[in-house]
Amino acid sequence: MENRWSRKMEDLTARADDRLERLAAVAAHPLAELLECPREAENLFAGASTCFDFDAGQVVFRQHAPCKGLYVVVSGDFVRSAERLQMRLTLGSVRPGELVELAAALGDGHHTYTLRSVSSGSLLFLPIEILHRAFESHPPLRMRLLEELAREVSRAYITCCLSRVTPARRQGNHAAHS
Repeated sequence: MENRWSRKMEDLTARADDRLERLAAVAAHPLAELLECPREAENLFAGASTCFDFDAGQVVFRQHAPCKGLYVVVSGDFVRSAERLQMRLTLGSVRPGELVELAAALGDGHHTYTLRSVSSGSLLFLPIEILHRAFESHPPLRMRLLEELAREVSRAYITCCLSRVTPARRQGNHAAHS
C-alpha cells in the first residue's frame, strides 16, 4: 500500500512539475518587446498615451462596453471579473507591468470582463485609434500582440489546471488514512 501511495504522489508531483514547465514556456514577454516598432509608431504611442489614476473600488471599464484602448498597469492592484451564465466570476488579479484587455483591443472591440481597482493605482492608456494606426504602419506589431494574447490564454488554462491538482492530493491523502 505504501509503495502504491508513493507512486501516486510521484505521479501527481511529476504532472504538477510538467504544468509549471509549460507555464514558464508561456510566460509574458516584456512590454517593451511587445510594443517594439519603428520610430514613427513609437512617436504615435508616446504622443497619445495618457496616465489615469484610480481609487480603490473604482471601475476602469465594464464587461461588454466598447473597448477604447489598451491599458498597462503602472501601480496598484486591479481585479478582473465577469458575468457568465448568470454567475459573477473573479478571473484574477492584474499587477503592475501587465497589459490589460488584449482580447477586446484585437477582437470585436468589446470588453470581455470588468476591471476594478482593488487599491489606489494608475494605468497607462493607449487609445484604440492609435493602436490601429500603428498596426497599419507596422503589421508585425499586431502579430506580436496576438501571440501575447495566446500566451495569456495558455497561462490561464495552465493555472486553472494547476488548481485542480490540489484537490486530487487531498482526496489521495484522505483515501490513504481511511
